[in-house]
Amino acid sequence: MDLIQGLLLITSIHLLAAASPGPDFVLVSQQTLSHGKKAGLMCSIGIALGLSIHILYSAFGLAVIIANSSSALWAIKIVGGSYLIYLGVKGLVARPHSNNEEYRENIKKHSSGKSIGIGFLCNALNPKAPIYFVSLFTLVLSPDMPLYQIGIYGMWMMLIQLAWFSAVVALLSKPSVNKRFKLLGHWIDRILGGAMIALGVKVIATRTN
Repeated sequence: MDLIQGLLLITSIHLLAAASPGPDFVLVSQQTLSHGKKAGLMCSIGIALGLSIHILYSAFGLAVIIANSSSALWAIKIVGGSYLIYLGVKGLVARPHSNNEEYRENIKKHSSGKSIGIGFLCNALNPKAPIYFVSLFTLVLSPDMPLYQIGIYGMWMMLIQLAWFSAVVALLSKPSVNKRFKLLGHWIDRILGGAMIALGVKVIATRTN
């Protein structure tokens, strides 16, 4: 498969995967609504960077080993699920902001590095990623494929991920949309927190093949 064909195939598959509801989507929404547009964008960057972990081990063939090792997948499921539950609990204990000044102060206190780190860990610890990347890379990789081509595929997937979540952040940051969400404030945090906990429990409870 040549480079252009591979890029077209990866674009169609990965865009659908990025747009499907999951931990990354819930996290970006929560970060944007709770801490502002910048936090949402930084979280999106972290998620895109988290993909690099999966791309690297997939390129070196480790994804096949992980996907077929019950013990390795189980360890990833425990760590990843626990992290999602931790993020969810933080959302559940959210308190209402008494005024707009407190909301603005909350945005200022949330550093870019923290948002990037949260996004990176959320994606890097996703236990479904090894199986997904095994399937995706099986379609486009070949034994004689040059390293630069693998690098292009990886960078392209990261850009797709970043572009999608940047669009989500832009939508949630629109004044008309954001104003409605801010009226519910902490309830949105709690709902998204509950969704994150549910995803974490589902990850841990799902049986490893």
